[in-house]
Amino acid sequence: MLRLRLPAGELGATQLHGLADMAADWGGGYAHVTTRANLQLREFRPRDLVRVLMRLQELGLTSRGAGADNVRNLTASPTSGFDPDELVDVRPFAKALHHYILNHRDLYGLPRKFNVAFDNGGPVSVAADTNDIGFVACRVTAHSLASAPPPPAGPVEPGIYFRAQLGGITGHGNFARDAGVLVRPAECVAVAAALIRVFNEHGDRTNRKQARLKYLLAQWGVERFLAEAGRKLAFPLVRLPPEACEPRRPLLKHGWLGVYRQAQRGLNYLGVGLPAGRLTAKQMHQLADLATHFGKGELRLTVWQNLLLPHIPDAFVATVQRSLHRLGLATEPENTTGGIVACTGSTGCRYAATDTKGHAAALARALAGRRVQIGSPVNLHFTGCPHSCAQHYCGDLGFLGVKLAGGAEGYHVVLGGGMGHEQGLAREIFRGVRADELPPLVEKILRTYESGRRSGETFVEWSRRHSVGELQVLLSA
Repeated sequence: MLRLRLPAGELGATQLHGLADMAADWGGGYAHVTTRANLQLREFRPRDLVRVLMRLQELGLTSRGAGADNVRNLTASPTSGFDPDELVDVRPFAKALHHYILNHRDLYGLPRKFNVAFDNGGPVSVAADTNDIGFVACRVTAHSLASAPPPPAGPVEPGIYFRAQLGGITGHGNFARDAGVLVRPAECVAVAAALIRVFNEHGDRTNRKQARLKYLLAQWGVERFLAEAGRKLAFPLVRLPPEACEPRRPLLKHGWLGVYRQAQRGLNYLGVGLPAGRLTAKQMHQLADLATHFGKGELRLTVWQNLLLPHIPDAFVATVQRSLHRLGLATEPENTTGGIVACTGSTGCRYAATDTKGHAAALARALAGRRVQIGSPVNLHFTGCPHSCAQHYCGDLGFLGVKLAGGAEGYHVVLGGGMGHEQGLAREIFRGVRADELPPLVEKILRTYESGRRSGETFVEWSRRHSVGELQVLLSA
C-alpha cells in the first residue's frame, strides 16, 4: 500500500492522471480517499516498488513519513483560497509545515502517530477538533477585545489569528480543547514544530495504547506542556481567552457536497461524492480531464472521503454535473447517504474485523432503493476496529466492526456523535448487529427520527434528547 503526502488535500490533474496510471499498471486499479484528505493506492507487488516510488517523485509527490509513528498528512479546509466566507487561506501554512517536517529528522519517529489540521474559519468542516493539534482561524476585533480581560503579555492588535486546540483523539474519547493560546499566522509553523517536539521528547514510548498527545496532556496538564513548548520558541506564546475572539461561524453539514459559489466572480466549486471513498483508475482519469477542461486543473480532497472540483464557470456547471453522473458519482447533497465514511476495512487492513467499505456501499444502495427521506443531513461512519480511523464516535450513526459467533461480521451501533458545533461522543445503543441486518436497522432508525423529531430538530438533537434506554425501546419496537 502506498500512502501519499498531499498537504491541504490539494492535487493537480496531471498528478491524478499519473496516479491513475500507477494504480492501473502496477496496483489494484483503484485508490481510496482517506479521512486525512489523502490518497492510498493498494496491491503493489514488491518487484514494482522502486518504479512506483520513482514515478511518484516524477509527479512531484512523496510518501516520506506518511505512515507509522509520524506526523500524518496535514489537512486544511478544502475550500481554502476560494471560500467566500473564509477568514484566511490556510493552504500556505499546511504546506509550509509539510516541508518543514520533511526536512527535519527529529520530527519523525514519534511515540505514536500525530495529526494536525488547519481550519480557515469557513463553513466547511475539516474536523479540526479530532486532531492532536488544530489551528482554527479566528478574528479579533476591538469590540471583542473589550469584552475580555487584557492579556498578561501585553496588548493584542485586532486581526486574523489562529486559536490552538490540543489533544483530539476521538477513538479514545477525547476532542481537542482550546489551549487558551492565540497564534499569529506567521508563527504557526514554529509553534506547531515546538509542540510536536515536546511530544516527541516526553510522550509515552512504553505503552502504545497511551502514547498519543492526549495522555501527555492528562499527565502534565496544558500549562506545563505549553511552558515546555515556549522554551523552544524565540517569541512568547500569546494567551487570550476565546471570549476575546469573535464566535466561529456555524458549520454547514454536508457542505462538501453540491454546487457552491466561489469568492471569484462567475466561478463555482462542485463537491463530488465518492462511494465509500473509492475511485477506479478510469474515474481518476476522467475526473482529471474534467478539472483540466472545465476548471484550472486542480482538485481538492476532503476528510469526508470525497473531492471538490473548483473553478468551474457558471456556464459549465450543468455539463460537469452530467459528466460526473455518467461516472456514477453524485453532486447533490443527500441527507441519508451523502455522509457515509468508511475506513479501509478487512480487505486492506489486518486490524479490521469487517469489510467496512463493502458494508457501507451496501447500506448506501439499500437506503437509496428504499427512498428514505429525512429532514436534516446525517453522517454514518464505519470503522473496522477500535483504532477508529473513520471516527465512528463522531457520526450521527457510528458502526464499530466486530467478529461475531461463527466468524460472522457485525457491528456495535452508536448514535448521537458530532464534531464542531455538534461536538459530542456517540453512545452505544446496540451490540453485535450482523452486517446484513444493518440496512433495515438504519432505515428504522432514520424513519423513527423523522416521525418523532420536533420542528427543525437535527438527528443529533433528537438522539441526545433521549436516554440510551429510551432509544433502545424506540428502535426495538
